[in-house]
Amino acid sequence: MNYFAHGRNFVDDPYFLAGTAVPDWLSVVDRKIKARSKHARALVDDADPLLSAVARGVVQHHADDDWFHRSRAFTELSLDMTVVVRDALAGETGMRPHFLGHILVELLLDAALIEEAPQRLDAYYAAIESLDPRQTSDVINRLTTRPSGDLSAWIVRFSAERFLYDYTEDAKLLIRLNQVMRRVRLPQLPDTLAEQFPEARRRVKARRDELLTPT
Repeated sequence: MNYFAHGRNFVDDPYFLAGTAVPDWLSVVDRKIKARSKHARALVDDADPLLSAVARGVVQHHADDDWFHRSRAFTELSLDMTVVVRDALAGETGMRPHFLGHILVELLLDAALIEEAPQRLDAYYAAIESLDPRQTSDVINRLTTRPSGDLSAWIVRFSAERFLYDYTEDAKLLIRLNQVMRRVRLPQLPDTLAEQFPEARRRVKARRDELLTPT
């Protein structure tokens, strides 16, 4: 799952919602730093209500990913997207098609959910904007495998950039994918890949309910 699928049902609980985003935030800031379920579960009843809320969100994130990535719909769609990307990249093999096949399902599921309820994404970002960045950063540092430093600037940037809105438009989605490619040090994607997105969106939307049903 991606940010919106993880957090869309928790817009009334901003620090819990932040917790659902923490593992993905850390993957952007420093992939070596983790917020693991085992440590977070030990803090869900902490006397600090902010720490408790963020810890519960982290646990929710990992629980969601556990069933989501094992689901038949995700497995089949990831393979479908890998083939689509491979063909669009002139038969390229290796890490890039497989990696894109995985994340395209997640991003396009977010896009489908955003199209269904754009006001919910507005509420999602309003919740993020309501966080105290410094306090949130301090709480996250109590949850991670090693200190992650001051994350307040990243939290402010995440709120301001609002890149989730871009997932619903093919050209903007390609731009965001190429940002990911740079971050993980993979080659940039050609503009022609965006030609495959309408059909990819259709396939993900067709299995939307399966993707959101725990198994």
